[in-house]
Amino acid sequence: MSKNLRSQVVLALVVAVASAVSFAQSSGEATYKAKCQSCHGSEGVPNPSMAKMMGIKPVTDPDIKKLTVDQMIAGIKASPKMKAAAALPDADLKDAVVFYKSLGK
Repeated sequence: MSKNLRSQVVLALVVAVASAVSFAQSSGEATYKAKCQSCHGSEGVPNPSMAKMMGIKPVTDPDIKKLTVDQMIAGIKASPKMKAAAALPDADLKDAVVFYKSLGK
């Protein structure tokens, strides 16, 4: 195999793997990043000023960790602060909550 052809094959494999990795993002992760991350933080920990201003606890807080997915969904739907998330289809909201809870592990 010529060096040029080998380089092209390697490049094609790298592009294929990179594409597969980008599509591997879960729908819950994508929804969380789009609708929740700006307030709750990329790792489930809000920045201190946002936490203080909005009363947001980190995902690692014992009060948050003990909540079930259904309890969290009910809280989101009842909160006037989370209208964008509450307006999501139920399946998307559930996926985002499941992803959020995974950040605290």
